[in-house]
Amino acid sequence: MEPRWKGKGFKAKALAEPISKIVSQLRSSLIQSDAHGLLVGCSVLIAAEAEQIDLLDRACFGNRNTTAEKGKEWFQLGLEEAFYLCYSLKCLTIVSDDHCPKNDVELWQCMISKKSAFPDFYKAYAHLRMKNWVVKSGSTYGVDFVAYRHHPSLVHSEYAVLVLSEGEDEVNGRLRLWSDLHCATRLSGSVVKTLLVLKINKNGNGAASPSSLEKYTVVERTITRWRPEQCRENPLIDEKITKQREALGKAATLKTKFITKHDVKLKKGVVGIASSLIVVSVSLTLVLISIMVSRRFCLN
Repeated sequence: MEPRWKGKGFKAKALAEPISKIVSQLRSSLIQSDAHGLLVGCSVLIAAEAEQIDLLDRACFGNRNTTAEKGKEWFQLGLEEAFYLCYSLKCLTIVSDDHCPKNDVELWQCMISKKSAFPDFYKAYAHLRMKNWVVKSGSTYGVDFVAYRHHPSLVHSEYAVLVLSEGEDEVNGRLRLWSDLHCATRLSGSVVKTLLVLKINKNGNGAASPSSLEKYTVVERTITRWRPEQCRENPLIDEKITKQREALGKAATLKTKFITKHDVKLKKGVVGIASSLIVVSVSLTLVLISIMVSRRFCLN
């Protein structure tokens, strides 16, 4: 599927400022300011300065919450977004209600306590982010995430993402029935997105610490609806195409015959006119000769 840019010149703008460059700038800014996030419920709040507000928005992390405090705004991050900045990019420190910073293992356990399938969802989120996709919540479309090639203001999302866990006993096991698969593909197709299924294989490893993520693997599968008219080996379709070609061939033959026939008639008409002109010319010549001979006899 080709990217659907939202305006003329947006593709060039995205190429001039790739997401990887913006994320790198955000990382540097957060490290320099020693940024902290406050864990509240199932989200993390960051009090951002003017520069970070712009970078967080351009890099598509969190949602902006306007406050009365001049020069500062709060950004609300999802669990996966916050852990990605904290664990993968190492540019954010997260504290709990007691204002004590949490190390990676403590934060990992805390995230799992709030969302049991967090290890699988985070692996899928980080997998796409590492490939420089912009990943946002897909709750509006009935999926886990949606993936954008660049900022959502420039381009429409291309993929509706479902995260599947390994094994039948996992809490987010889906697409086990044909009806589920049909509904998912139909919905994603109706909003012009490709259904992307990311299956997370733990390969026998648990989720005791975030270091387990390195042993997880991700299997990517795109699923689209099969359309019979796109099958090249369908005999009915082939027969229809053959008839159409034959009809076009007959039309072309008739057109050629029509042009040839009228061209011949035109040539015959031109030949007839030329012959008539020759006869008239000869007749006039004979008449003039006769008049000259008659005058000579009369004079004699």
